[in-house]
Amino acid sequence: MLPEVQELARLEADQAELKERVAAAELALQTVKTETAQFQHRYYQAVGRLYAELDELDARISRAHAEQAPENILLDAQAEAARGKADKSAEEAGVIETKPKPLRVISPEMKEAYRRAVKLVHPDLAVAEPERQRRTKLMAVVNLAYERGDQRAIEKLLEEIAEEPEAIVGEDVGSRIVRAIRRIAQLCRRLGELQQTLDACQRTETFQLGQTVRQAEAKGEDPLGDLARQLKRQISEQQNRLKVLAR
Repeated sequence: MLPEVQELARLEADQAELKERVAAAELALQTVKTETAQFQHRYYQAVGRLYAELDELDARISRAHAEQAPENILLDAQAEAARGKADKSAEEAGVIETKPKPLRVISPEMKEAYRRAVKLVHPDLAVAEPERQRRTKLMAVVNLAYERGDQRAIEKLLEEIAEEPEAIVGEDVGSRIVRAIRRIAQLCRRLGELQQTLDACQRTETFQLGQTVRQAEAKGEDPLGDLARQLKRQISEQQNRLKVLAR
């Protein structure tokens, strides 16, 4: 075997391994994002609304205290701060409520379809900029389908790409070596970016809380239910306080 052919074989093997690693990293990132969205939706349904209701009651109570002592600047400032917190809670609750409900179950078949799509259409597999832009659009379609749980959409896209004339490649060894070197560099760079993004996602409070809740639930506990009951008691107490202040 010619040396250049051996080098090409080595580079293409390295490229194939990197494609697998990038696909796995892309899948891990999208799965973390989807699972975090799932938990965020659950959290809002269980206790998010209750927190917003409690913050609203706290703001109204703070304002009632401030109105009873109009000369007290501190009470007025506290009431303003409480109102800001309540408005933020209401806004966050509204944003979460308007988001589409995330995919409930990520099946192994869905994950495998996503991995195949990443290895085929990822933008970092492109050498020329026009091809990169085309692949970026295709990758956006794949990510959206994954978030929606639409496995058929991913498979349909894979079928369409496989039938494109561009899927047939026939070039000389030298050009293939250069292309492989460039793609390896791109894949290495993308792998590093993915790991950084994944680490950042896993450090978020929502992800960490989700992990803690899932671990507790695996032991038979009901942390969200317990928190909801506690918040309901606090809401009842604050409602009573507000009624007293309104007299």
